[in-house]
Amino acid sequence: MARSKLHALARSLTLVASVGAPCLAQAADLLPPPPPPPPPPVEVGGGWYLRGDVGVSAYAATQYTAYGDAKGATLYDESYRNTGMGSGAFAGIGVGYQFNPFFRGDVTAEYRFSDGISGTRRYETEGLYTSYNPAGADFTIPLRSRTDDDSKARFDSAVVLANAYFDLGTWYGVTPFVGAGAGVAFNTLSGGKTDARRTEPTISYCIDACTGNIVPYAVPGVYGTRTDRYDYKDKTTTSFAWALHAGLAYDVTSNFKVELAYRYLNLGSAKTGVGESYCCTGIGGYKVKTIEAHDVKIGLRYLLGGVVAAPLPPLMADYQPAPGPLVRKY
Repeated sequence: MARSKLHALARSLTLVASVGAPCLAQAADLLPPPPPPPPPPVEVGGGWYLRGDVGVSAYAATQYTAYGDAKGATLYDESYRNTGMGSGAFAGIGVGYQFNPFFRGDVTAEYRFSDGISGTRRYETEGLYTSYNPAGADFTIPLRSRTDDDSKARFDSAVVLANAYFDLGTWYGVTPFVGAGAGVAFNTLSGGKTDARRTEPTISYCIDACTGNIVPYAVPGVYGTRTDRYDYKDKTTTSFAWALHAGLAYDVTSNFKVELAYRYLNLGSAKTGVGESYCCTGIGGYKVKTIEAHDVKIGLRYLLGGVVAAPLPPLMADYQPAPGPLVRKY
């Protein structure tokens, strides 16, 4: 009896499965196919970045010297003492490329200015003094004089540098870095002038006992002082420039960084144009042999590289489901 009931149950389940299977298959065939996977995001900009910098400068003591013709006189000491340049400031822009997480490079252009350069010097010159002789030919005697100069000029410069940096790793968004750069500086000295106080022996005359002629001579221990003013033409000098960098960069966002850095910058040399005074022209000029700046600057760096979302796939409504199987009822 029990065996017959089990056989009856098995036949019933088999019948239900045979009838329901085609219905389930048809329902599965009616579902739309899944949408295709979204395309990968598109990267734009690569590793390119833009930068801007502002800062202040302290200029190292430098040597300010005369060059060219100094009215034909022999200069015994031509170097300025107490030479100095005032503090200054600068601003610049640039474009660069981040090659990998540890190496990047950029090209920058900046304008710099300072309070100017000034110096004082005391030197002696020896030249020939020609004296008028009413009795006959003029007399020429050697004459040594001492001059005290106070000179000053405005300084500004345009600098273009190619720089390379090594990023030393990032901790809590802070990246220390070091770097170096080289380029060209267009250094300008303008508004140059010198106030000179010249001290010379007093010239007197005596009558030569043999010839009876009037002879000029320098009176021992008696000096006179006269003041001269020299103005120098503006001049721009092109010089090789190089720099050393060290600083910290902070990641405000993944694409925006703020830098605090120190830079040593060697700007090369600068010259004034020739000098002019009320009495003479083309009397030479002055030059600064080496201009060194110690800069503290703040930089902003914006990375152009990034990813944008790819175009969205078509909406589900645009998909047409595959036709289901044809079911016939008998």
